[in-house]
Amino acid sequence: MRSPRPWPRATPEPAHGALATLPIERASMSRVAIKICGVSTPDAIEAALNGGASHIGFMHFPKSPRHLSLAQMADLAPCVRGALRSVAVLVDPDDALIDAVIAAGAPHILQLHGREEPARVAAIAARTGLEIWKVISVKTAADLAAGSAYAGAAHRLLYDAKTPDDAPRPGGMGQRFDWSLLVGHRAPLPWALSGGLAPTNVAEAIRATGASLVDVSSGVENAPGIKDVDKIAAFCKAVSQC
Repeated sequence: MRSPRPWPRATPEPAHGALATLPIERASMSRVAIKICGVSTPDAIEAALNGGASHIGFMHFPKSPRHLSLAQMADLAPCVRGALRSVAVLVDPDDALIDAVIAAGAPHILQLHGREEPARVAAIAARTGLEIWKVISVKTAADLAAGSAYAGAAHRLLYDAKTPDDAPRPGGMGQRFDWSLLVGHRAPLPWALSGGLAPTNVAEAIRATGASLVDVSSGVENAPGIKDVDKIAAFCKAVSQC
């Protein structure tokens, strides 16, 4: 049996508020969970399963090269099986869009990657009954601190690199932020690390931040939106050895 990893450098405070009693999947201290985001083919989902990933992400945002239509999402949903959990990634969705995505893709989790305020996030959680992840775009320590407003509204925070103001989309651009910002940071919720991760640097990222869940998209692609099954396997292998 592998020895437990050191306690994460950024640790979540105890849950409180309306979501304190709701269940959330937590990675064990001896295993780092993996989300392969922006999948668009059965082969990519199969590679995630074979590699031991815990989550896959379906992107529904037309400006993204990883965008899936509702019909495409519905076609891929049956490929999600076993312990694998699907995450629908949305940007500032209204209720009608959320309902359509849930009907099409039956996601286990909703990931909100826009400018959703805490009250809106809490309302989505209450309305859908689903686990909610809120992306926090990070460039400075002040950005990290902004996540505290979502305690009691979201179930998990996902720290991603902040994109430029004129960027065409809020994430998925292969950028990373300064991981040292997470050293000593007391996260208000369970959290995941995203932004610029790849098979070649994910072990370093885990050692530097103590992340218990890592999220990758462009780092396992041959081109924007085109997943490489060998890179998915290499990413999962690198994580499993941490």
